[in-house]
Amino acid sequence: MTNTGVTDAFHVYDTTLRDGAQREGITYSVEDKLAVTRILDDFGVGFIEGGWPGALPKDTEFFARMAAGEVQLKNAKLVAFGATRKAGISAEDDPQVRALIDSQAPVITLVAKSDVWHVEQALKTTKEENLAMIRDTVSLLVALGRRVFVDFEHFFDGYKHDADYGVAAVKTAIDAGADVAVLCDTNGGMLPSGISAIVTDVKERTGARLGIHCQDDTGCAIANSIAAVEAGATHVQCTANGYGERTGNADLFVVVANIELKLGMHVLPEGKLADMQRVSHALAEIANLPPDTHQPYVGVSSFAHKAGLHASAIKVSPELYNHIDASVVGNDMRVLVTEMAGRASIELKGKELGYDLTEKPEAIGKVVEQVKNLESKGWSFEAADASFELLLLSAISGDAVNKFTVESWRTIVEQREDGLVVSEATVKLYVDGERLIATSEGNGPVNALDNALRSALVQRFPELANLELIDYKVRILDGGQGTGAVTRVLIETADKGRRWNTVGVHENVIAASWLALEDAISYGLLGKQIKQ
Repeated sequence: MTNTGVTDAFHVYDTTLRDGAQREGITYSVEDKLAVTRILDDFGVGFIEGGWPGALPKDTEFFARMAAGEVQLKNAKLVAFGATRKAGISAEDDPQVRALIDSQAPVITLVAKSDVWHVEQALKTTKEENLAMIRDTVSLLVALGRRVFVDFEHFFDGYKHDADYGVAAVKTAIDAGADVAVLCDTNGGMLPSGISAIVTDVKERTGARLGIHCQDDTGCAIANSIAAVEAGATHVQCTANGYGERTGNADLFVVVANIELKLGMHVLPEGKLADMQRVSHALAEIANLPPDTHQPYVGVSSFAHKAGLHASAIKVSPELYNHIDASVVGNDMRVLVTEMAGRASIELKGKELGYDLTEKPEAIGKVVEQVKNLESKGWSFEAADASFELLLLSAISGDAVNKFTVESWRTIVEQREDGLVVSEATVKLYVDGERLIATSEGNGPVNALDNALRSALVQRFPELANLELIDYKVRILDGGQGTGAVTRVLIETADKGRRWNTVGVHENVIAASWLALEDAISYGLLGKQIKQ
């Protein structure tokens, strides 16, 4: 079942721009929607649901710009979403149906009712009129040359109320010319066994091509989607990173990876699975949300190993503790260095960073003891690879690897009469016997120290001008001590093309910050030589 663009054998249908946009905290501009469309099309999904034209001005503009050719789709078909005609009027006269037609989208997805409770209580119409609404709207759109999918809202809840009516609704849509009847777990209350049973029953009773759309309110949206596919659904609706209303939708990346890698069905263009982590993170960036570090397949922690027992096995064979090769989905296996680390963890982490430690047992032992000792005092190297690498290099060389020696540093914070708060720092260093002194101001004591440290060193190392402190995190480790608590500081630094993280721990937050800054600069200098 090889997919070369849109395939009729299996539909990967993305609704990030409509259902995903209902997540609290997401607001897509039209430019954002166009950017998401380009990325999803390149990733190779079969259908991209762009929104509800006529209901939202941004969606109407989006479809107009797509019709004007702003994005040339290579793999996907553009889908417009809307409802069947209202009760009591013709489809031709319904302005919302007309907006769907005017969108020029080649595919239309209609939301329809199949739950008698919703028909009678929400639509306030008869069961017969609801079926006529489905039939009339599908027939009109098909007659105009549009491909039609029908999303049956609250299908599984409705099936429990009146299964025969659910079957009648599906048959009505298919007989009118719809390609797919999509069964929706709109309230997200189903479990996989229930999904399997109902999909199997509907397929046997209707012979229709079925799709699945799952919300995640029970935490089962992904499992429910896979259960539906195993039961015969050949159209699966998802959102990028599981974005969606309430607890979200089935995650596009996890569902597709499971279908490809666990069910053996090829539903993306060849080679696109390896782009999955990059695409996931790019779409998170557009949504202005941090990537989920523990997201299956694409999270940075999804192939990260912490326990020494795992590391020992991975050293023999990565497959012993990884369910797939991480590179298949564009990810990497990582070994975390913590107080749980054993010799195998250190050796594997060294290999990950580019160092062969197989012939350096003394260095490995030294690093194991240092890590355990430091982490018992609050240090954490899990998120500070650069600090760990400096520690490792020091153990290998038997000496400190810093290019400079610190004589002293100090900071002054002054609030002036006019209310202005000014921070100033002075740093005194030695480089190859030469004493360097620099004083700088900043918008806080840490910023002032950062500026002073680099001002002193840039005289000898001009490449430091490219360094930029881009993130600074502080964590109080023993809150019971109040302002006297031990503090851990994590700093992220970048130069052209690289980013690295360092850590510092001290009872004084400024001193903890200095330790992390010192490591950040030391690593930046070493990186010019070691990390080409």
